[in-house]
Amino acid sequence: MERQAVSTMTVHSLNFAIHTLPLWFLVFSLFLPRVALVVAWLQGSLATFNLHGIVPLVVAVLLPRVLILYMIYVDQGLSLWFLIHLLAALLVWGGSGGYRARRSRRRDDL
Repeated sequence: MERQAVSTMTVHSLNFAIHTLPLWFLVFSLFLPRVALVVAWLQGSLATFNLHGIVPLVVAVLLPRVLILYMIYVDQGLSLWFLIHLLAALLVWGGSGGYRARRSRRRDDL
């Protein structure tokens, strides 16, 4: 008679996909991406990504969320953290146009 293995879900059996990016960086970069990149760079956490040259610097200054998405993709692939950061990026980019439209409407009312 064969015994069937009963699989139970425990905290240890969950596969959290955190490889080289620290958890503090993944959480902190959701709210302040530029500050998180600077702190991670000062700690040396970004050394494994070989971000050398002018292109990563320009992307970090102009579009830091794109650089963070790239780093998460290289580190973990299409994981839950990648999808959370992608959603945050879309919400920030989508919501930023409304502020400018409200300002121009108020200026026109004056």
